Amino acid sequence: MNVAIMYSGGKDSNYAVGYAQQRGWNVKYLLSVKPTRTDCYLFHFATVEHTPLQAEALGLKHYLLSCGVADPRKEAAIVEKFVAERQKTRSEKVDAVILGGTGLQATQIRSLQDALRPYGIEVFAAHAGLDHETVFREMLEKGFEIIVTQVASAGLPKWLGKTITKENFDELKKDSEKYGFHIGFEGGYADSFVVDTPNFKKRIVVDEMEKVMEDAYSGHIVLRNPKLVQKLKQPSVAAATA
Repeated sequence: MNVAIMYSGGKDSNYAVGYAQQRGWNVKYLLSVKPTRTDCYLFHFATVEHTPLQAEALGLKHYLLSCGVADPRKEAAIVEKFVAERQKTRSEKVDAVILGGTGLQATQIRSLQDALRPYGIEVFAAHAGLDHETVFREMLEKGFEIIVTQVASAGLPKWLGKTITKENFDELKKDSEKYGFHIGFEGGYADSFVVDTPNFKKRIVVDEMEKVMEDAYSGHIVLRNPKLVQKLKQPSVAAATA
């Protein structure tokens, strides 16, 4: 099956890449959308401009679009227009568009399903229905390095800019129970940026980052000069989802 992946650069869209590759599907391209505003319904805001670096680490074709609206139908139309054009190109025609997320927001997946259904393109979340905590822990066990890049909840500002690890995940879980945010960040509580996964050919290092707080509970980070560096050991792609 030929697929495209909606790629924010976060933990779930990177997990979706491994999900597709493990099944032997042909990932024709990654599609990222960088909003010019923080209130979009379908797309992450923080650090999406650095997805080309991640795509290079993955060795996959990548496209980066812009979004200046905050309306699920209009946002989905941006994806529809681009994918429809790619369908005219035999080398990039796809059977499905895959999204990350273990319990993807209904608005996001329904908007894209409605937009792409007329083209016979299936839209689904790679690991929908799985237990969020279990999937998150599996990512950390496999070596995902996940930075929290955007927050919108009490209890999360202290995590902004931090890397989630096997050692601090239980603390994150306690905070999610105390403050009521979703442990997998579903529902817009937080977004992330992955600097390494088992199927990255190189890893990303960040020289510095800046925190930008919009209010007491909401903010994002700006990455400064991220770059690719060689990894000491090359893991197999299958390890990403095995």
